[in-house]
Amino acid sequence: MTTQFSLAELVIVSAAEAFRGGGEVLATGIGPLPRIAVGLAKLTFAPELCMTDGEAYLVEEPVPLGPRNGYQPKYSGWMPYGRVFDSVWSGKRHAMVTPVQVDRWGQGNIAALGDLKKPKVQMLGVRGFPGNSVSHKNSMFLPAHTKRAFIEGEVDVVASVGFSDKRWPEGVKKLPVDIGVVVTNLCVMDFNGPDHAARVIALHPGVTFEEVQAETGFPLLRAESVKTSAAPTEEQLAIIRKLDPTSIRATVIKGNPPGLRAA
Repeated sequence: MTTQFSLAELVIVSAAEAFRGGGEVLATGIGPLPRIAVGLAKLTFAPELCMTDGEAYLVEEPVPLGPRNGYQPKYSGWMPYGRVFDSVWSGKRHAMVTPVQVDRWGQGNIAALGDLKKPKVQMLGVRGFPGNSVSHKNSMFLPAHTKRAFIEGEVDVVASVGFSDKRWPEGVKKLPVDIGVVVTNLCVMDFNGPDHAARVIALHPGVTFEEVQAETGFPLLRAESVKTSAAPTEEQLAIIRKLDPTSIRATVIKGNPPGLRAA
């Protein structure tokens, strides 16, 4: 009998793979699915990852999402903001972030939609995106893969640096940019094509490359060997349920669809 799993759970497993082989870094998942993914990675194949309780301490056991209901985090060290920033600026961090817009250069936007001087939608502001994007590795998660998210031109506000030279001031030395993977409700991509072109490296079950391209505002490359995203194992599903006991994951992707599409 085929194990039943949701698309959110499939995405969590795909997102966890972003942290494989990265060594001892401060791993940060922004949003429910990336956060569960980091915890899943730590509890399965990457015990060396450093995680925080979201406040001021390191934890060896990922803190579950939602109400703690008496759960006490298992602290292993002190991690105030000063030490977090030491990790950021030294490159010893890998974050999975959740931009609203991404463009063909890997630039991300969380600040505003429309003209920044008079935006249609005001969001978070750039926050830590500029410094993070030139200090350490960043992967991305977008729950709805559409042309509104992966836009045709440049993002409305360049909050995180990508591979475009356009926004660097003249005479300023470009800092290195390390973008890991981009996980969506349709596929997994990276920016490791020629001249940092975006590539599809894995398709979720039942999704075609042509469908992904149709929902993307810029040209995509197909990796030499495009994989099918791995289904969660029973062990992984048990860990996911432990990390998210109130099923917050079910609210992230619209309609909470199954991981295997109906024929």
